Amino acid sequence: MAIVTSHTLNGLDGTHASGISVKLIKLNGEILFESKMDEGGRLNQIVKPEIIDISSIYELTFDTGAYWSSRGYDQIMEQIVLRFKIPNPEASYHMPIIINPNSYSTWWSS
Repeated sequence: MAIVTSHTLNGLDGTHASGISVKLIKLNGEILFESKMDEGGRLNQIVKPEIIDISSIYELTFDTGAYWSSRGYDQIMEQIVLRFKIPNPEASYHMPIIINPNSYSTWWSS
């Protein structure tokens, strides 16, 4: 089984960005999971190997617009989308994000 994890941090005040809706989508439109970042701003989802296509591209989509609106920030970016492959259905894929109202920074970590 693949494990997809993330950690969202609020770049303005350094707190964990919790409650953000997130989903993993195969580019053909198939949704593999929908979830929310927990109170610590963390995501930890198992993806069964039988639904992974190693030749496909996936999108991990974070709905950050509502998060910033609830904090009084007017911004134009509604989502952050990370596009990546899952070449090994038995591996872990950790993609943390530091978010700001109109920017973000991300990386792939093991």
